[in-house]
Amino acid sequence: MSTVLVVNAGSSSIKYQLLDPDTREVSAKGLLERIGQAGGELTHRVGEETTTRRGEYDDHGEGLQAVLDVFEEVGPSLSEAGIVAVGHRVVQGGKAIDGPRLVDDALETEIDRLASLAPLHNPPNLAAIRVARELMPQVPHVAVFDTAFFHDLPDHSATYAIDAATAEQYAIRRYGFHGTSHKYVSAQVAERLGRDDLRTIVLHLGNGASASAVVGGVPVDTSMGMTPLEGLVMGTRSGDLDPAILFHLHRVAGLDVDALDTLLNKKSGLLGMCGSNDMRDVTKAADAGEADAALALAVYTYRLRRYVGAYAAAMGGLDAVAFTAGVGENSPRVRWDSLAGLEFLGIRLDEARNAAGDGVISADDSAVTVLVVPTDEELEIARQAAGFARPSGG
Repeated sequence: MSTVLVVNAGSSSIKYQLLDPDTREVSAKGLLERIGQAGGELTHRVGEETTTRRGEYDDHGEGLQAVLDVFEEVGPSLSEAGIVAVGHRVVQGGKAIDGPRLVDDALETEIDRLASLAPLHNPPNLAAIRVARELMPQVPHVAVFDTAFFHDLPDHSATYAIDAATAEQYAIRRYGFHGTSHKYVSAQVAERLGRDDLRTIVLHLGNGASASAVVGGVPVDTSMGMTPLEGLVMGTRSGDLDPAILFHLHRVAGLDVDALDTLLNKKSGLLGMCGSNDMRDVTKAADAGEADAALALAVYTYRLRRYVGAYAAAMGGLDAVAFTAGVGENSPRVRWDSLAGLEFLGIRLDEARNAAGDGVISADDSAVTVLVVPTDEELEIARQAAGFARPSGG
């Protein structure tokens, strides 16, 4: 078996998976949380067996070493796993990077340079890469970028209407994010429907949420912009809003840049509107008659509905809509409410199928096929990383 170790490093966490990209067999997976904080916890799963380790992990170096140690302690042994590559998720690849890249010192420098565009994401991504290269120098390390799928967005979609010289100097454009998920899910839709000319909307709805418009496998628009803040309502992020709100809050409320950043990224979205960023709690509260939760749910699904309509117009029609990620895969209420009233586009959900939430959930006479497609970003990263595997004996 030829396996790939996928590493997804967040600001205080490392998510990982050991899998075969050809058979999709997952040998092990896990999550290390609270790096640099008290009460760190590592959860490692092999089949039905779960191993938990608790300790203090000062940085990503110690964290990744702990991950490698647990593989050797409880298995499967990485030295015997036939690893052909290590795939690393990197959020921001900038304007130049249009696909996966073999990691070398020059690429590390570029990821570091791009940190100003993704200050919460690229630094921990890079930290994990550097440690992994040091601890596992015998295999290729491959960076897979969230932004790469959207690299070739049409200029009219990627360009913001601000002073062109300023935009060029400071690399201001629409980059898009969750690209690995949008790539994987749109390809799955095409495979399931047996067509390569589809006009598809992918709705990646987790704590972070994004939409994409994909024509024949090529993205033509996406909701996240220069940063992951733009677009849909999210768990703690505001999504679209009038930028003058920031000027107003600065002048009237005295909020500085850091306070505004915290407000829009960490204290807005569902959390800001009703006190919870968990859609299960929001839906339950809305059903119980809590007005703020009902409004939050309505705002959330209205924004989705608006993007579906806009993207159908942008693509000149619509063949498929795919829901994915935590909320998209598990909330029949969100799926139903976000597509309600769009019958004029040819969308008709089947109530029973939507409640079951598996595969096609549209009615037989729906002109647009609506699906629930579980995303698998780790598999997509593993597939892209495996393309850089050294030949046997190399």
